[in-house]
Amino acid sequence: MTALTALFRDQALADDAADVLAPLRQQFVLPEGLIYLDGNSLGVLPRSVAARLLQVVTEEWGQGLIGSWNSAGWMAQPQRIGDKIARLVGAGPGELVVADSTSVNLFKVLSAALAMQREDAPGRRVVVSERSNFPTDLYIADSLCQQYGCRLRLVDNASELPAALDADCAVLMLTQVNYRTGALHPMAALSATAHAAGALTVWDLAHSAGAVPVALAADGADFAVGCGYKYLNGGPGAPAFAWVRPGLVGRSRQPLSGWLGHAAPFAFETGYTPAPGIQRFVCGTPPVLALAALDCGVDTLLSAEPLGGMAALRRKSLALTRSFIELVAGRCAGHGLLLVSPDADAGRGSQVCLAFEASSPAGQAGAAYAVVQALIGRGVVGDFRAGVQASGSANASAVALPDILRFGVTPLYTRFVDVWDAVEHLRLVLTSGEWQQARFAQRGAVT
Repeated sequence: MTALTALFRDQALADDAADVLAPLRQQFVLPEGLIYLDGNSLGVLPRSVAARLLQVVTEEWGQGLIGSWNSAGWMAQPQRIGDKIARLVGAGPGELVVADSTSVNLFKVLSAALAMQREDAPGRRVVVSERSNFPTDLYIADSLCQQYGCRLRLVDNASELPAALDADCAVLMLTQVNYRTGALHPMAALSATAHAAGALTVWDLAHSAGAVPVALAADGADFAVGCGYKYLNGGPGAPAFAWVRPGLVGRSRQPLSGWLGHAAPFAFETGYTPAPGIQRFVCGTPPVLALAALDCGVDTLLSAEPLGGMAALRRKSLALTRSFIELVAGRCAGHGLLLVSPDADAGRGSQVCLAFEASSPAGQAGAAYAVVQALIGRGVVGDFRAGVQASGSANASAVALPDILRFGVTPLYTRFVDVWDAVEHLRLVLTSGEWQQARFAQRGAVT
């Protein structure tokens, strides 16, 4: 695979023809003529899902009824699918469990980390994160800080993180790939720095699990959560997952002590005794239909293992994003587009994020949204992330963040020709001024 420095579509077609991962695209339902660059918000439908859900509904539920909790293994789904995801994120069997949503799981693991630090280092009262972290992470952290008498300390730039990990820091909480920029944090280096300062680490893998190689155990993470509906292709609202370093899980007090996190849930005891290991991070009854769909989605990633697994997917991802960056620079010059994602391959996740110079025609408020909508109208689905105005409030952004045009590549099904065609559509939208049509300024409930 080569970067598309020549800017020719024929090169993109040649790269697709030489791509050993190309057959994996056949696992998915992709509408004809659609270029889907939004897998970082919702992965596309695996072909196997419909038949699997039909089997669960008509056979396991329809015929097996309540007996399927045992005969069909429904109760074991959180652990069984968790073991599959563990293979993608550098964890061992029995260490990761599927349950609830990313926000709920973040509440669980961050609460457990703060409780542990309150016992071991009661003077540590600070949670460190980025101001540009995904808002739900910051909301959850702020809520827990209020409960634990702590403070949320936000840095404006990743370069400030090491200095923020001082003697007051209890927990470093980061999303491994920043949702606004696509910047990939060095997990091993930051975990080592946090540990040297006496802090624990909580990692959100929402934009990295299934997109980049993750090595939770080897890189020294303490707690991690992630979602199932993005690069894991589990469907809208798919269950999330949680992981705790084995040496810490026995000490972790999960705040949502539901019955399936009990050591003996069917003993129906009045008092709560946490289950051994990661099972204590399960709370309520597993969502069987959603887990069946997620199982199919995770299998699409595991199908890459004979072809090189996550390392091969990462190589293709970097080639795709590099091609996108070079094509935008070459074909969309003069339109005021700025690269927000890291230019260095090693520092970039599986997405390319762009913004407009304020002085450019598309630099006006609302223009980035309209450009994305115009692209969607042409069958190129990316997404838009709103900027944040400067504010003096404690947990709002202290510096203005620009509106973002975000394009996520998914190497399981994104082709090089998709990248070439997407950038060509972007060029045409900007050159023609098509984005200025009033219909593209209309906003839906979900942006």
